Amino acid sequence: MTETTLTPSRLWKQMTLEQRTRAARAFWEDPEATDDQVQAAFLIAQQKKFRPKTVIGLDVERKAKHLATLGGLPDAMAARALIVYHLTEQRPMMGAFLDALGIAHENGLIQEDAVKPDADKIGPAVAQLTQQFPPEDVRVYLNTLLSQDPETWGGLAGLPQL
Repeated sequence: MTETTLTPSRLWKQMTLEQRTRAARAFWEDPEATDDQVQAAFLIAQQKKFRPKTVIGLDVERKAKHLATLGGLPDAMAARALIVYHLTEQRPMMGAFLDALGIAHENGLIQEDAVKPDADKIGPAVAQLTQQFPPEDVRVYLNTLLSQDPETWGGLAGLPQL
């Protein structure tokens, strides 16, 4: 792996504090992320010199704030936070992008397993997305796709929006 390889952890570091806070809040509110949340509590405790029990007992807002201020997260944890963030906060953008690509979806979730976007549609779809949504949110979304599944979304690489 080269230094320029996009990973969820590197993408987390590139996000604004507000984006990381929103992603962290979604992460802590996800009922299916219990194992990752325990790992996050230990990571926060280690980095902030707290006891893990103290971190676990904090309210969601304070846990989100602490997680958002951590510069580095393990890739699996960052990936989970990014996915949950987009599913809870960015569904309209996800749906608009898939509509522009002509990919069947249900509220932003792709219905088929082996989807390959048409390379000719990617540029115009991204341009349309940046007209409809904040460019920073679009950048994080597209980079999330690229870091999670570079084989499917490799056509996004090199676009100026990234």
